[in-house]
Amino acid sequence: MDVLFSMAGFALASSISPGPVNLMALSSGACYGFWKSLKHVTGATAGFTALLLLVGLGLYEVLNHVPGLITLIQWGGIAFLFYLAYQLARDDGVLDIKEEGSGPSMMHGALMQWLNPKAWLASLAGMGLFVADGDTLMVWTFAALYFLICYGSIACWAFTGSFLRPYVQESGRVRFLNRVMAALLIISALYLLWG
Repeated sequence: MDVLFSMAGFALASSISPGPVNLMALSSGACYGFWKSLKHVTGATAGFTALLLLVGLGLYEVLNHVPGLITLIQWGGIAFLFYLAYQLARDDGVLDIKEEGSGPSMMHGALMQWLNPKAWLASLAGMGLFVADGDTLMVWTFAALYFLICYGSIACWAFTGSFLRPYVQESGRVRFLNRVMAALLIISALYLLWG
């Protein structure tokens, strides 16, 4: 039972913390509302869970035998963080609040996770920490637990965005928030680069 609490704590800490997928959920909630953002939440959760399962069921071994792939994934993820930071920093701050439209798709949410260095690090670290022996039942248990916690965490970001909707009508506030988020993404990328 202790291992499940440890798994849950790890899943919560890595899922609720800021990252590209959570920032997209926040933005989607602000632009489209909570309910329309659940497609992104579902896709991101499913995409992460698929990545976690693949790592747990054998990709971890492949990555250990081909260290160049890990380096490629890290550099790709760092480049993706810098790209997102650049996009946030140059944004004019005008939110396109939409009563119509469907918001980001499930596929967009899932693909974002596969480009998200935080997701790769969480998958590799989590499986290495809790399922290093390759116990298939524990891999599936960890993935199921992570799915529930990840879904709730990303949904919290979308809900927060929908709650902030009335307060982000002023573009200056949004520009400031975007630049703070861009700085945090750059710090995260630099930490990954030199940490």
